[in-house]
Amino acid sequence: MHDYCERITARDGPRLPLEGSIDLTYRCNNSCRHCWVSLPVTSPEKKNELSFDQITGIVDEARTMGCRKWAISGGEPMLRPDFPEIFDYITRKSVSYSLNTNGTLVNPHIARLMTKKGSKMVALYGATAEVHDHITGTAGSFHGVLQGFAYLKEAGAAFTVQIVPMKDNYFQLNAMIRLAESISPRWRIGASWLHLSASGDSERNREILRQRLDPADVIGLDQPDPSCEEVTGEKDGLGGPHSEEDGRLFASCVATRRYFHLDPYGQMSFCPFLRDAALLYDLKRGTFQQCWEDFIPSLAEKVRGGKEYEDNCFSCRLREDCQWCPAYGFLEHRRFSARVEYLCSLARESRNFKKAWANEHRRFYQIADLTIKVESDLPITDATFSPKFKFFETDGAGEDTITLRHHFSLPELRGPEFGEEVYRRPPWVIYKKGTSWIYVGISPDPQDKEVHLVAVFNHDHTHVTIYNGQTQKERYVKGDLPSLTLFPTDQIVLSRVLADRGGCYLHSAGVILQNKGLLFVGHSDAGKSTIATLLKRKAEILCDDRIIVRKQAEGFRIYGTWSHGDVAEVSPNSARLKAILFLEKAGNNHLIPVADKRERFRRLLGCVIKPFVTPDWWEKTLSLVEKISETVPCYVLRFDKNASVSESLEGL
Repeated sequence: MHDYCERITARDGPRLPLEGSIDLTYRCNNSCRHCWVSLPVTSPEKKNELSFDQITGIVDEARTMGCRKWAISGGEPMLRPDFPEIFDYITRKSVSYSLNTNGTLVNPHIARLMTKKGSKMVALYGATAEVHDHITGTAGSFHGVLQGFAYLKEAGAAFTVQIVPMKDNYFQLNAMIRLAESISPRWRIGASWLHLSASGDSERNREILRQRLDPADVIGLDQPDPSCEEVTGEKDGLGGPHSEEDGRLFASCVATRRYFHLDPYGQMSFCPFLRDAALLYDLKRGTFQQCWEDFIPSLAEKVRGGKEYEDNCFSCRLREDCQWCPAYGFLEHRRFSARVEYLCSLARESRNFKKAWANEHRRFYQIADLTIKVESDLPITDATFSPKFKFFETDGAGEDTITLRHHFSLPELRGPEFGEEVYRRPPWVIYKKGTSWIYVGISPDPQDKEVHLVAVFNHDHTHVTIYNGQTQKERYVKGDLPSLTLFPTDQIVLSRVLADRGGCYLHSAGVILQNKGLLFVGHSDAGKSTIATLLKRKAEILCDDRIIVRKQAEGFRIYGTWSHGDVAEVSPNSARLKAILFLEKAGNNHLIPVADKRERFRRLLGCVIKPFVTPDWWEKTLSLVEKISETVPCYVLRFDKNASVSESLEGL
């Protein structure tokens, strides 16, 4: 699901290069029962397939229009005798590529070609020859794919084992996973549900229907990620591209098009599932540019849902959880507007899963008028975070929400791909890439090369995806965590966010005394915890070590935090800031006004909590501290360890 997030999020930026997919053949040497179409090698249709020269011409045309990525599949693409030449040409004209194959036709020459950087997915249909060959319908296919894996490994070509689950091999799923792990460090579960054949072949479709998994198993394999959907604004189903109010089923697909599909016979459209001649453009009789700029945009008006669509999918309460699209409706019933009952069942399971997931994997906390939404791959229990966070827990998102998303596996680490290194000092190396910030957790021990976590922030630090290593996972499972981020402190995130909202953290204790907010400022050993202890009986303690100050319409307010010192009592409440008191221990209690604004500014600035500092953060923080020092009364509080200090403060 992380790849899905990145792919969707990329659409939010500037127009990106086109991405093309091409089916080199619909023929399959082993008549795989899961393929869309399976034509025998001797079929007359073979004569209509694009020639090598026609394919390279289309690739060149597409490249002039901005296509930089290709996905190559079939049927089985390697059935074409000229596959090596086609593959070599496409990959030389591309920034990257992906290839789907059953692996049985990989030989040493093809394996050497596969060393080109790109995504190679090789299908696995069983953990034993009996099951694998039963699924493919071809004796020896299991041995063939294992031989293909061996050739790829010998050539040094990285590849992904793609496990294809279905009814007749599902009982071997765990065994297939173990086999995949023994073959390659990269493996994945392929499509968890099977769509019907584009050919409409009744015998083939009966077999596909028989092989479909129970909906609960499908959702278990391909679990929805509610956090991904909410961040991107996209849904898996009708809440995304297929919700045109006027019933134009393909209007949004066309409007947001970035991908195109080319079949083996030169028929092009925006979707690989389309087989209706009226929705396909023949590149043998026209140009790529004409198709992309004129023909495909015209398809927005071609298909309308009508009453069937309005009465079913369009008005369905499950539409945002459903994977239905017009193409699936056509494959299932030969009508673009038709509902697919199997997808209805998946939608119900998906909604139930999301509801249960939110209850077990999501919590909300409120601090300084900010809501922090915490989500985790692992369940969040009452024992996960320190009890102090209970004071700040709330029921749901607020108007201003920060999202923390925890994963418990590290991404593949390739330093140059992180972007420009801008900071290196344990425990962090920080990179800037585009509008993102990437924090890599490292050990202060130079001999320890292990990376403990990777955190990816968006431009304003309001969304962070945190990839935790094994050490972090063990800490999480143990519980009683002192921070929501699992960082040494949550101030790394909040200090950045607060600067954009007229706020900052100060080394200080804060109390509410007679409905007035008092801020006691000072570094370690200045007496912050002491003053908080002395005032316990007469004041509400917000925190004894870190307080947030924010500029609001009525003036400055102070807010309690969970970053306490010796006094564990904390409060999520806030109060208007009445006075700032710079602490100095003395033999008696005495208040001395600080009239010099420059002195106020100097003292306050020295106690600001600093995250990774950037020029914009400094500019905003300096301006904030200057305003505080100009408008809030400031005093030096010389005090002893006597509770009578409260009498001096009550007179303010």
